[in-house]
Amino acid sequence: MPKVVGVRFGQATKVYYFDPAGFESLVAGDHVIVDTARGRELGKITSAPHIVPQEDIVGKLKSVMRRATPWDLVQSESFSQKEKDALVICKEKVVEQRLSMKLVRAEYSFDGSRLTFFFTAEKRVDFRALVRELAKTFKTRIELRQIGVRDEAKLIGGIGHCGRPLCCNSWLCDFNPVSIKMAKQQNLPLNPMEISGICGRLLCCLSYENEFYVEAKRKFPKVGKTINTPQGKGKVIALNIFSETMKIELESDVVVEMKFDELTGQPVRVEQDDHSQMEDAGDQRRDVAPRRKEDAPTEERSKKKRHRSESSRSRRHRSRRKKSRKGGGEHGGRSTPASQS
Repeated sequence: MPKVVGVRFGQATKVYYFDPAGFESLVAGDHVIVDTARGRELGKITSAPHIVPQEDIVGKLKSVMRRATPWDLVQSESFSQKEKDALVICKEKVVEQRLSMKLVRAEYSFDGSRLTFFFTAEKRVDFRALVRELAKTFKTRIELRQIGVRDEAKLIGGIGHCGRPLCCNSWLCDFNPVSIKMAKQQNLPLNPMEISGICGRLLCCLSYENEFYVEAKRKFPKVGKTINTPQGKGKVIALNIFSETMKIELESDVVVEMKFDELTGQPVRVEQDDHSQMEDAGDQRRDVAPRRKEDAPTEERSKKKRHRSESSRSRRHRSRRKKSRKGGGEHGGRSTPASQS
């Protein structure tokens, strides 16, 4: 199994593995220079050299080039102070060329050999002329990278609904999938203003406790189900998984709150209304694979075949009778009243 060292290139960013060959004494907090797909980068050690399974390594494992010197750190700090001025100049160029893009951040490499501008846009933007203008102005390699709204919030930062710094900007390294179903699972109001972050997307924190809600609700009957209680039949109208209680509307229109333990001591039968039965039947139909014709019993197929043959014979018999009635006088059949007269 390979020995690796974890390196991070910014706050709340992914950790990448590198080969620490020749630098076995690295510890967390040290700064190193490594070779990446974008060129040489200044990174910070997050984990000392350790062994990981081969499955955790994606692609070719690159090596640590060298330890960062004090001059590397001074250079990095000096160029980072120039990023705000570079962003202002780039915004002026964007306005001059009337490009429909919103600049988010400018970022220098540690030695100033590359200047990257991050921007958002609704459509693809042809910024080739802008790159040429910026290269003439800053005398370095220019890169423009289009990002999404969630990445924009991660770069800019801010304060969330909870009053704390944004998770994505402070500690969250990856964006996990978030769905509206998670908000429903936690009985949150489906108001976009309350369940959306400053990026306009669903709150990342909706996924933090979703697994707990799913597990906790498994032992409760679903809202809308009819169950047997010590006070008679009733319909579940609300759940409180923290106090393990349910609000039940009895047949007498009285709403009572009962603990789940009060029902576990006796047989509880969940009765489904017509709508729920239709939903469950639909789920069963989706879960069961469609039956092929060749899988049907032989006796059932033979019955269907006999039925079809009997139907075809009866149709032919009725057709012959109709023909005989129409041409009865000419062909010697029964005469109609008109022919008799």
